[in-house]
Amino acid sequence: MQFRPVLAATLLALWAQPLALRAESVDSGAYLAARVAGAHDDYREAAHWYTRALIAAPDDQSLMEGAMAAQLGAGNLDAAIAVAGRLKAAGVDSPTAELVLIADEAKRGDYDALQINPKDGRTGAMLLDGLVTAWSELGAGRMSEAQADFDALGKTEGLQGFALFHQALALASAGDFEGAEAIMSGDAAGAISALRRGTVAHAQILSQLERNPDAIALLDSAFPGDTDPAIHALRLRLEAGEPVPFDIVRNVTDGLAEVFFTLALALSGEASDAFTLQYARVAIYLRPEHAEAILLAGAMLENQKQFDLATEAYAMVPQSDGGFFAAEIGRARALQGAGKLDAALEVLNGQIRRHPDQLSVHLALADTLRGAERWAEATAAYDTTIGLIPQPATAGYWPIYYSRAIALERQKLWDRAEADFRRALELAPDQPQVLNYLGYSYLERGENFDEALSMIERAVAQRPDSGYIIDSLAWGYFLAGRYADAVEPMERASLLEPVDSTVTDHLGDVYWAVGRKLEANFQWRRALSFDPTEELATRIRRKLEIGLDEVLKEEGAKSLSDVANGN
Repeated sequence: MQFRPVLAATLLALWAQPLALRAESVDSGAYLAARVAGAHDDYREAAHWYTRALIAAPDDQSLMEGAMAAQLGAGNLDAAIAVAGRLKAAGVDSPTAELVLIADEAKRGDYDALQINPKDGRTGAMLLDGLVTAWSELGAGRMSEAQADFDALGKTEGLQGFALFHQALALASAGDFEGAEAIMSGDAAGAISALRRGTVAHAQILSQLERNPDAIALLDSAFPGDTDPAIHALRLRLEAGEPVPFDIVRNVTDGLAEVFFTLALALSGEASDAFTLQYARVAIYLRPEHAEAILLAGAMLENQKQFDLATEAYAMVPQSDGGFFAAEIGRARALQGAGKLDAALEVLNGQIRRHPDQLSVHLALADTLRGAERWAEATAAYDTTIGLIPQPATAGYWPIYYSRAIALERQKLWDRAEADFRRALELAPDQPQVLNYLGYSYLERGENFDEALSMIERAVAQRPDSGYIIDSLAWGYFLAGRYADAVEPMERASLLEPVDSTVTDHLGDVYWAVGRKLEANFQWRRALSFDPTEELATRIRRKLEIGLDEVLKEEGAKSLSDVANGN
């Protein structure tokens, strides 16, 4: 989001808050603009306006904190480091500044500066401080001290897996592959196998120990289906008997980059996207070619709707890297998010021209076309994708059939859509999305009513907090004439999806059917405010004019009483 179009009301609301700045020196306009941009995760705009505000108040600590965070989010680490240094010199206790300064010291190889007293801490994060200290000991040539630091960290409840993983990486980076493999296949095996890079690191270590068959077996177990281009390339090298070099962590700087990436992965989905992004940005700063850190940063930026920054991030992955396909798919997705559909399609079609057998790119093209509601083109792209699925297809391919089914259903090609829904259920019999979509479609078509309700009930059992699935169940009761039974689940669906026009419209219909007509009219009016399709909006307006009973008459449908009586 760009700052400049933000409504003046937002600025006025902020203006009413305490500025926490010296009124005689602050550029209030720049400060408020920075606050608005920062509130919308618009890092580039925020960095610009914080810099403008600092011109008027160069020593203001609040402005420096904001500028540093914005520069970090935008990926301008050198600028963030400069501000962090000023905060440190001013004696400000800032965990973010410490994070940024650790990045600077690690990049420069200043291992003495990186030494952290575990009792004092530095960032306030025990895991980060402990791993940085251990790696910096290794960088200073003190392997015994590094091992002791890893061991001490591993004794802390909940941190053992992280400590063992990094201890194994440190040993492997120093050439002790036997020691690294003992950790990888020992107590840390479970935690390490859950990490993609952990499995790759283990496979590389096994290869260095001349155990390529064991490395292949490890990959087959961790990545069934062999659809990951980078894993496929690694497997081919192992099958050829090639000794694969250990390059997950080549040196201490790489190890410190891996610390930040590991923690970013752990934070993803648990902490805010903005906080996770900070760790990913530092990992990239320390190792600019770290494709997985770049992909994670791109995903965080997409989540924050910073599509231009996401596009730039994905473009950092080189063509030679195994993650390039994923990066190009991400870049296309970010371009589409930015409203640049033609550019997104060109990115994907360009990759298809170069790699016509790459299933993941064909799937991304199909999904992009489906997202643009270009149903026929999407169907053709799904056809090509399905033709590339290794046979017999495994459970993991159900989403492709499900997605093609939706594209077909939107084109009113029901027989083909139904077959794809059924095929998706063959691969994943209890998949709640498929059960709900197919069940709801049957309800709308007046077909297979008992099976439809059974499907939706199974979906609800698996996703009891999904408003859309609960709406389907309530709507099934409504269509069966079980109006009283529909009230409770429909109200629950409305609470879970409070601004969905279809769910709110359904709630109005259910209220009307049980005689709560004032409430029905209220819900229909609410539904109109939630941007319904024109077809739905027209029907809602007609219900508000003449009531649901008369609308059903006009449509030639059964009356509510006839449905309830089974007529």
